[in-house]
Amino acid sequence: MEARFSRGKSLVLERALGRPRSELSLSAFALLFSELVQYCQNRVYSVAELQSKLAQLGYQVGLRVLDPLVARERSGRRETKVLNVLLFVKGPLWRWLFGREADKLEQANDDDRTFYVIEREPLVNSFISVPRENSSLNCAAFTAGLLEAVLAASGFPAKVTAHWHKGTTLMIKFDEGVIARERGLEGR
Repeated sequence: MEARFSRGKSLVLERALGRPRSELSLSAFALLFSELVQYCQNRVYSVAELQSKLAQLGYQVGLRVLDPLVARERSGRRETKVLNVLLFVKGPLWRWLFGREADKLEQANDDDRTFYVIEREPLVNSFISVPRENSSLNCAAFTAGLLEAVLAASGFPAKVTAHWHKGTTLMIKFDEGVIARERGLEGR
């Protein structure tokens, strides 16, 4: 009876649980995401509505991404400071989602609540053909929604929007309560 269970071990059972390899091919992602954009495009009447719909779908994905990533990368420990959560977004989150870090992380000069994650060539825009009449469409709205959900679930509520600037820039504007909490932590 024991020989029956030890003969054909599955490769899935022999893998470590800690850090699984990324097994989604780029072509599969491109096909899936382009179909998602087409699906949304057929159900809206303007570019703004399409970007809003993509952001809503990204938000749903972001809610599901955070817990497994924190469990694998941080051993369940969550960030408590704004800068640390932004570095987590730029590094581990971006690597887990897109296979590399985001290009830049910047803070606005005139507003301490506003930060920018800059991606010169975002993966979500790479395989989408945008017609001339919809030239303002930025499919990184999906990523903006995803990032907004990750930040909200981490305890850092913010509004995240995608803009065309230096490639694609995700503008993160934290709620005033987040900045007040940050100042309180620094004042201790």
